[in-house]
Amino acid sequence: MAISVPRARSGVPLLGPGFVAAIAYVDPGNVATSTAAGARYGSTLLWVVIATTGMAGLVQYLAAKLGLVTGKSLTEVMRDRLSTRARLAYWAQAEVVAITTGLAEVLGGAIALNLLFGLPVMVGGLITGVVSTVLLILRDQAGQRIFEHVVIALLVIIGVGFVAGLVAAPPTDADILSGVTPGFAGADSLWLVVGMFGATVMPHAVYLHSSLAKDRGPRTSPDGLARMLRTTRADVTIAMTIAGAVNIALLLLAAGALSGSSDLDSLGGTHDAIAGRLGDDFALLFAIGLLASGLAATAVGTHAGAEVMASLLVRTVPMAARRLITLVPAIALLSLAGDPTRTLVGSQVVLAFGLPFALIPLILLTSRRDVMGARVNHRATTAAAWGVAAVALGLDAVLLWTTLS
Repeated sequence: MAISVPRARSGVPLLGPGFVAAIAYVDPGNVATSTAAGARYGSTLLWVVIATTGMAGLVQYLAAKLGLVTGKSLTEVMRDRLSTRARLAYWAQAEVVAITTGLAEVLGGAIALNLLFGLPVMVGGLITGVVSTVLLILRDQAGQRIFEHVVIALLVIIGVGFVAGLVAAPPTDADILSGVTPGFAGADSLWLVVGMFGATVMPHAVYLHSSLAKDRGPRTSPDGLARMLRTTRADVTIAMTIAGAVNIALLLLAAGALSGSSDLDSLGGTHDAIAGRLGDDFALLFAIGLLASGLAATAVGTHAGAEVMASLLVRTVPMAARRLITLVPAIALLSLAGDPTRTLVGSQVVLAFGLPFALIPLILLTSRRDVMGARVNHRATTAAAWGVAAVALGLDAVLLWTTLS
C-alpha cells in the first residue's frame, strides 16, 4: 500500500487531457450526425459509432504518448522535420480544419440558444463565440488545470442532457443487436458514415492532445514514464467510453423513441420531437446539453488552433486574435447556411478529409525508434493504427468517387 498510493497520486495530474480531447467527440457535429443517422436509418449505423469510438481511443492514446515521450506536440515535431514550404502547406490544411471545426461548434451553440431563448441564429453564434472566448481567457489566467475542470464539468452536463431521453425511453434489445452488426443502408448512407467518422476521429483533437500531454510530469525516470503512460491509457479509455456512450444514446434515441417523427434530420426537429414524445423537461435537457457542447467544443477547438498556429508558424498569436480567425469565417458561413444542421453534417465530412494529414504523421512518428526510443509502438499497435488510416483514406476515396461520378 505504501507503494501504490504515491503511484496513484503521481498519475492524478494526467487525468484530464483525455477529457478535454473527448469534448471533440461530443461536439454539435457528433450530435447532428448521430441523430441524423438514427432518424434516417434506425439503429443500422450503431456499429459505426462503436467502431469509430474505438479507433478514436487508439489515435488519442498515440497522440498523448507522442507528447509524453518527446516533450513536443505533433505539430512541433512536424515543424522540426519539414522544410519551410512544406511546413506552411501543412499549416494551411490544418487551418482549414480549425475553421471548419469552429463553424460546426458555433452553429451548435447558436441552434441551442435559438431553442432555449428563441434568439436568431446569427446572434446565438456571436454569443457562443464570446462565451467560449471567456473560457479561453480563464485558461490563460487561471491555468490549464482549472480549464480542464471546467471542461469536465461541461462534459458532465453534455452527458446528462443527451442521455436523459434514452433513460426515459430505453431501446429494445432487438434494436441494439441489429445495430451492432455491420451493414449499410444503401449508397445514400455513405455520406453520413463519412461524416460520423470525421465527427468522431477528429484531426484537431489529435493535435491538441499531444500538446496537452507534452508538459505533464518529468520524463527522466523510465518507471515514471511507464506510470504516466498507464494513467494516460486510463484517462483516454474513461473519456472515450463516456463520449461513445453519449453518441450511442443519441443515435438510439433518434432511432427508437423518436421514430416516425418528422424533421429529425435537424437538431431543432429532434428537440421538438423529444418535447412531443418525452415532454418539455427532456427537451430542455437536450437543449442545455447542446449549448454546453457548443461552448466547450468551441473553446477546445480554438485552443487546438492556437497550438497549431504557434507551432507551425513559429510565432505566438494572442488568443483574441486566434478566436477571430476562426469565429469570423464561422459567422460568415452561418449567415449563408440555409439548413444549419445539414451544414453541420457537411462540416464533419470536411474534417474526414483533413484526418489523414494528422493520422499518417502520427503513426509514422510513434513507430520510429529514433523518435520514441524504447516507447516505440508495438507492431500490433502500428498495424491497428494503419488500419484506422486505411479506413479514413478509403472512405474519403469512395465518397470522392461517388460524388464525382
